[in-house]
This record gives sequence, structure tokens and C-alpha cells, in this order.
Amino acid sequence: MNKSRFSMLLLEPGEIYFEDYSCTMNMEIKTGSGQQGRLKLCSKSLVFEPREWAHPLIKLHFKECIDIDTVLNGSSKDTNMIKVKVKQYSEMLEENILAPYKFIYENQDFCFLFDFASADECLRQMQQLLRASTLHAPEHNSMVATILHSRYTRMIFDTVMMEDFTEKIICEFQTEKISPLVRHQGKLALTPTTLYFQPFSNVENGPILKMKLEHMKRIYKRRFLLRQVGLEIYCAEESPISHIYLSFQSEKDRNRAHQILEESPNVKLERVHIEEMTLQWQNGVVSNYDYLMHLNCLADRSKNDLTQYPVFPWVIADYTSETLDLESVETFRNLSKPMGALNPDRLEKLLERYHEMSDPKFLYGSHYSAPGLVLFYLVRKYPQYMLCLQNGRFDHPDRMFNSVKDVYNNCLKNMSDFKELVPEFYDTTANGDFLENMYDIDFGERHNGSKVDNVSLPPWAASPKDFVNKLREALESEYVSRHLHLWIDLIFGYKQRGEEAVKAFNVFHHVCYEGSVDLERIYDMNDRHALEVQIMEFGQVPKQLFTKPHVRKILPKMPKPLSSKSCDSHDYEYSMEFPTPLSSRSCEGHDYEYSMECVNTIRLHKDAVSAALRSGARVVSAGRDGALKVFDLPHGRQIRSVSLCATPLSSCVMVDDNIVAAGSWDNEIYLYDVEYGRVVESFRAHDDSVSCLKWLQKDRLLISGGWDGVVRVWGHVGTAGHALRGLKAEFDHDGKITTVAYRYRRHILEIFAGTSDGEVFVWDYSTKELMNKIKVHTSAVSGVCLLCEDRIVTTSENGDLSVTDLSVLNSVYQKQVSATITSICCDGTCLLWLGGSSGKLLQWNMITVAQLSEEQAHDDLIQSIHFDRPSKTLITASSDKSIKVWQLTQRS
Repeated sequence: MNKSRFSMLLLEPGEIYFEDYSCTMNMEIKTGSGQQGRLKLCSKSLVFEPREWAHPLIKLHFKECIDIDTVLNGSSKDTNMIKVKVKQYSEMLEENILAPYKFIYENQDFCFLFDFASADECLRQMQQLLRASTLHAPEHNSMVATILHSRYTRMIFDTVMMEDFTEKIICEFQTEKISPLVRHQGKLALTPTTLYFQPFSNVENGPILKMKLEHMKRIYKRRFLLRQVGLEIYCAEESPISHIYLSFQSEKDRNRAHQILEESPNVKLERVHIEEMTLQWQNGVVSNYDYLMHLNCLADRSKNDLTQYPVFPWVIADYTSETLDLESVETFRNLSKPMGALNPDRLEKLLERYHEMSDPKFLYGSHYSAPGLVLFYLVRKYPQYMLCLQNGRFDHPDRMFNSVKDVYNNCLKNMSDFKELVPEFYDTTANGDFLENMYDIDFGERHNGSKVDNVSLPPWAASPKDFVNKLREALESEYVSRHLHLWIDLIFGYKQRGEEAVKAFNVFHHVCYEGSVDLERIYDMNDRHALEVQIMEFGQVPKQLFTKPHVRKILPKMPKPLSSKSCDSHDYEYSMEFPTPLSSRSCEGHDYEYSMECVNTIRLHKDAVSAALRSGARVVSAGRDGALKVFDLPHGRQIRSVSLCATPLSSCVMVDDNIVAAGSWDNEIYLYDVEYGRVVESFRAHDDSVSCLKWLQKDRLLISGGWDGVVRVWGHVGTAGHALRGLKAEFDHDGKITTVAYRYRRHILEIFAGTSDGEVFVWDYSTKELMNKIKVHTSAVSGVCLLCEDRIVTTSENGDLSVTDLSVLNSVYQKQVSATITSICCDGTCLLWLGGSSGKLLQWNMITVAQLSEEQAHDDLIQSIHFDRPSKTLITASSDKSIKVWQLTQRS
């Protein structure tokens, strides 16, 4: 067998492998026999790998060396042999069996006869590293770094290995390729088309790693060992290299490499923003598992870095029942509390210690995620990682992961055990392989004589695969979906640090938090090394992603069919009364869109059309020319035209089958009877221009907004037929009112007002009290639409689209989708139309959070959009003086 048994995991974590030499090893001075193999020169040890697999690898630590020197024959002639005298050594992988290392505590000589290399040259390097081993760890690391940099400066990038000999190298960096517990030193070269990583040594990696820039899909800046020097790149499926994690010498180098890749025309990244993913998760498009993986990724958690391994919650609290009841609250762990606060008795003792501490205080002396804790769970799958981390030893059999029930109970009761879980507990693609002793390793015997083998599962799990499947089902269950945002607040959110963390009993050692320690400013090598060791052993709190309460997930509810009675067709311009909360399932499939065909173009006005709506077979429009027009669609002709005033009209709504209300810049509201062709009423509604109107059919109320900063609600006076001049409510604002909307919530009417200051106000109509005031945009609000479960979609004049969750007063999603947005409309479920710049009409799905189409609908700004449900048509009005009727056809 020619495949090498040597691995960087046979070295200490972070130890550097320099090079190897072909040689013959003897345990005494002779030249005619011995074991043929290769001697690996590493920063802390020498490792001899015999060619024959029956023989173990021999590891000689420099710190255990008594002497290293060349061997001379009787005539003082160099034999090209080096003798290493050690106090102890270790043997590994005998018969290629993965097992704890065998340590031999006795003096021993090892002689290495080199086949090609010069013994004198090898000796100089070995003695240099031997001297380094006598130093304290910080000085040792500094000396090794100097040796490494010297090698880097002498290393020439091998252009022969490039894809194209005409490629020009843009820049080169000294970097490390990071994998769990291993750091491969090398040189990174970037060309216009390819990323190359050439390792200093060819162990495990081959001569060079090549990654095409066109295959790169996601790039993340990473914090590695408390320093902002990491860069992780994920590629498309067709790439031979799925991903790479790199560590640079400095943040400046990392940022430069990141900038080069970001600006490269060959790099086409998938832009998945956290807000977009959050909204998709809230809508049920993204699973709880995928969302947690996404948050971990954004918070610098990577499976390549055991100090920042992805963290998942315990969600099940029942490990004794025969069946798992996901309908019972008792089955689940309380996700609003950290693991350390679940047991009141233990928490009381921890708080006593906490209050006696001097600042900076911490409640928990150990973390919920650290390299040792990760490998505690995964030792059966990655035994070589545990041997690397624990110097060739497994943990004591009684302290290993033997039983799920015992581990959970220990996490509840032990004064120093607060660990959460790892993604493998919920990963159904791996079938729970980490729970089985798949390599048949001898982990030893417990105190009761039982052999450590597979993990003992709860009675409700028939197999590791069944266990993981049921845990995943629990993770996606209604209970967890209803409460998962509370756990996110603790781990990634606003309860992670500060006063909120203290209130939530969620305080860890201050060194674990990002930003608490700047290693670049710690010049004392001993202090710096101590912090690095502490992080390696203790773990790190994830990067804080949210500073406000996280939104909750919207749970599916059975939809009721929308009827014209409960959702009047003319209520769809900016706001809707939803008969049932909308969810990802109540959209009757959230992956649909409308194809649009323009079936009619109407040109009636002499100036811009401010607003247009459809009522039955008629299109009613209001223009900047002060005219109100009525167009008969079946006959294709104008049937009414009236000049209501000498100033522009801003808006119009149907308040009855034949009565239109129009708002004007002359501060008046006009009521016009379409059937009889006459103005039936007009009244002064505001002290400045009327900017918007909304009609509430249920309560027969008219809402008006004005540039005077006031929203007024008008109702009928007495028994007069069309009299609407009765003022029912008045709400004052600082900025001009640009749009109004409403909803009925638990039979209470709430009125929304968008202002020129970018704010949205929410008023209780019955009490006349301000319920909420939210600063959403930096420019004027151009539209408000109501979504389900306390959420609103707003747009602004500078082209921003925003989704705000009113339950936490927090923006869930915000994106600039156009240079400007002047109008917005919803179809009553999950589709939006936006009037963008230069007459563009955008169609968005707010469940999948994606733009579906872009139509060049007009030659100028779209002033209003109206959806008519009975006819499945869209009416758009524009500054280009035209009105267009669009026939909609739903397609999946």
C-alpha cells in the first residue's frame, strides 16, 4: 500500500508541518537494516512513518529530546545519519488501527539514515526547533512564525501548475488553509480567473489547490481565534472544490483579498441577505434547521473551526417515554432560557457565586460550545480529532457520550455543564452515524464493566436514524416554531450581551464575546498566548446578529376563502381586510405569480393621472388636470367627465356603487354620482391639500390624509343619503400624510398613516390613542400594505421596500428595489406590485421574498396601482397621462 498514513491530525492542534525526508530508521547505529520510511519535520516533533503498515508511526517530541546530532564513523567521516536521543516517545496507528497512542517512558536512541537529503542540513533545522522547544509557548510560537515567514519569502509560486500559462497573478498572500484542528501553511495566489493555494508541504493536499472564480457562490469574512483574519468561500456543485477556509496574516490582507474577489467580474455571488432569509423563515419557506444553519454561518460558526462550531438547541426534554408526544408541552425544553437557567436550584447556587464576584462577572464557568464539547458528541465519527485534541488519548470511559438521557440530565444538574447540541443531532442526511461506533474502536470500559460502544438512545427511538428523524421532526414542530425566536435572542440576539443578558441569566466569561479582546493590541506574548489557549479550550459566543427582539415564526392556519363581501374589490389599492391571517400555506401555494397582458390603454386626461380604479365594468380616474373621468370598458368609451376644481386631484375611491369620493389639492373632498353625473357634496376636509383617501365599507367611514399632517375620519351625518361631512376622528402628525391604510384586529379598527418623514403611525380608532410610531424610511413613505400576523409592507420615494413586524417594532426586511417607488398594491395574499422609476411595474412575492417580474408598463412614473379581484385585472395610472388595464393569469 502506498497511501500515506501520516496526517496533520497526528500533530498537536495548530502544529506546523515543514517537510519530510526519505530515510531508514534504526533504534541503534547501523546502516544495513532498519525500517524504510519518511521522517516528517514538524514545529514541535519529528514523526517517522514506516513504509510497512504493520509498524507504528513513531513520534518524537522535541521537548523530550536529550540530544540531536550527526553520527560519525571511526574515521570521523560523515555517515549522513542523525541520532536523536529522547526520554520518551509515542507509537501511533500500529497495523493502521485507530487507537489511543502508546506512550513509552524510557530513554531511547533513534538513528535516521537519509537517502537523499544532507544530514548536516537537516540537523541545523532540527536543532533550531529543539532550541525553540525550550522556550515558553509564546516565545516558541514567535520563533516558529519567524522560521515560517523565512520559508514563505523563499517560496516561489509554481506557475507550471496554473490552468493557463498566460494568467497574470494579481496578488499573493501568506495564508493558512483551515480545517478542524489543522492549519496548512502556504501561499495564496489570485489571478483574474482562479484562486490558487500552494501549500508549503504536499501532505494531504496534493501539490496545489485550484478554485475557479466563476464557481464561487458565497464568501464570508470570518473571525478566527479572536482575530478578523478568516475568509470562507463556498462554491457551486460543479466545482471540484466545494469550499475553502483561509486565515490571513492580518485583517488588512484578508480585506484586500475579499475586495479583489468581490469586485472581480468573474465572481457571481448568490446574494442572500439575513433579512431576506429571516422573512422567508418567518413565512415558513425556510425550515428551522436551515435557518439555524444560516444564522450560525453569519455568526462566524463553521464546521472547519471547532472553536466556533455551529450550535443548535436542545429542544426535547423527555428521554424516558416509550413514545415521543410532540403535542405535549411537557415534551419540550423551555427555549426562553439558557441551559444553565433551566434548573432553578442550580441557578440559585450559580447566582450566589455570581453576586460575590468582582467585575467582570460571569454566571457560567464553562460554555455551551467549545472544541472539547463538540468532539464529546462526535468522537465516534471523528475519533482522530479527539486524539489530536487530547494528546493521543480518548476521554475516561465514564465521561464519554454514553447515553442521551444521562447527558441531558447532566446538563440540567451539573454545576459546570451547560452545553447545547451540534447540527448532527438534526441532520437527517447522515442518519445519526455519530451515535454509532462505526470504526469499532476500543474506547475502554466504564466503572460497571460495560464496554463503551454505541450511544444509548431514549426508548422512543428505534435506531440512530429514527432518533435523528424524530429530533428533526421536533425541531420543525409547532411548539419549537412558536418559541425558537426566544432561543435565537439568547444565542444570536439582543439577550446575548449587556443588561438583557444579565436579566436572562445568560452571562459568560467576558473573553468569549466578540470585541471584548483585541489580540492585535496585546503585545505581551504570554498574555496573548493565554487568551488563545483559553478560547481554544473554552469556546466563543457567536457574533451578535440582532440587537432587537427576533420576530416569531408565523404558524400555518387553515385559510378561509376570500369573498367580495369581506374583501371589497376597491379596498385593494393600499390595504386589505384579511378574513384570516396569511401564512405560507394560506397562499394556496406560495410559488405562484401572475402573467400580465395589457388589454386596454385609456388616454382621457390632459395631465398626469393621479389615481385610477375599477368598479364593475367602469374605470374611474382622477387627474392632475382637476378632472374626474369614467370609462366604460365593454363599450370602449368615456361615459362621464367632470372638472371638479381648478387644482389637481390626488386620489379617488368608491364609497357606494355609483358614488366616487375624490380628494383635491384645494383641500376639498368631492362626492360625485356617476349614474346621474353630478357632484352631490363637497366639503373642506383639510387645511392643506388632500393627499390620500381610503373607504371602509364595513363601517361606512372615509379616511383622508392631508399635507397639513392630519388624518381625519368622516362618517354619515343623520339620515341624509350621501352626507359624509361628519368628523368622527382626527389624528395629528409632524410630517405631511402621504398614504393611509387600515385593518380590523380583534374587531378593533386600527388606522395606519405614512408620512413625508418616513414614519408610520398606528392609531386605535375607538380610543383615539397612538399605538405605535415607527421610523421605517429615510424618505417619504409612498405606500403601506397589510400582511398577516402584525406585519406591514411599506415603500418609500427613494425606492426602499420594507417589511416591519409590529409585534417587536422591528424591520424584518429592507431592500432598495428601484430608484423610486410611487405606488404599491397587494393581491390580498402574498403578491405585491410596485410602481417603480421610469414607468416600471415590479411584481414581488412576499412569502418567498423574491422579485418575480419587471414590466415596462408606462413611459413615466406610475402614480397608482389598483387590483380588482372579481375581474382579475390590474389598473395602473401614470404621469404619462395614460391608464392601463392588465389582465392577470395566475401561474405556478
